[in-house]
Amino acid sequence: MNVLVVDDDREIVESISIFLSGEGYTALKAYDGLEALEILAEHEVHLIVLDIMMPRLDGIKTLMKLRESRNVPVILLSAKSEDTDKILGLTAGADDYVTKPFNPSELMARVRSQLRRYTLLGSIGKQNGEIVIDGLCVDTESKTVKVDGEAVRLTPIEYKILELLVRNRGRVFSADDIYSHVWNEQTVVGDNTIAVHVRHIREKIEINPKEPRYLKVVWGIGYKIE
Repeated sequence: MNVLVVDDDREIVESISIFLSGEGYTALKAYDGLEALEILAEHEVHLIVLDIMMPRLDGIKTLMKLRESRNVPVILLSAKSEDTDKILGLTAGADDYVTKPFNPSELMARVRSQLRRYTLLGSIGKQNGEIVIDGLCVDTESKTVKVDGEAVRLTPIEYKILELLVRNRGRVFSADDIYSHVWNEQTVVGDNTIAVHVRHIREKIEINPKEPRYLKVVWGIGYKIE
């Protein structure tokens, strides 16, 4: 599998590339957002490790441009650790977030987790086909979502959360439940991370996110699809 590493620090790119090669992955290298988009146009990429602070085109803008046409998993990499930066990245469509300085073993665990999930999405629910709840249609074979006939573009994490909920319509899932189904045990995420993803899904599938038709919050307990 091809993993694109994007960082203006060439030593970091080389270091991550060495660890990726050790895991059996092919590392593609870019040193700013524009170069990353050029590589994406020419190569098949299965995951991106993307730095936020870069010249020419930063990580957030690169991610937003990427999400216009691709659902490839993205792990953001940044020296910033403030919650606002994490939320900004997740809202823009990132699937995970690693703060510098990072433990290479942890980063590789997150890479494996995202690639495993991305690969599994290709084989999930092929016998079940479409799941339709009123105007919401989740096609588990093509991994596409439509609302009232209009296509909705979700990130891999958003899709996984939505599929989990629609497959279990009416069941309430706590944040811990979602962790166990969507994240592996080596990945640590907080309640706010789930809340950000749910809010982003709502913005995409609900006509009025403040008065959701499908994705409901059961206060103090969790989330469900009605």
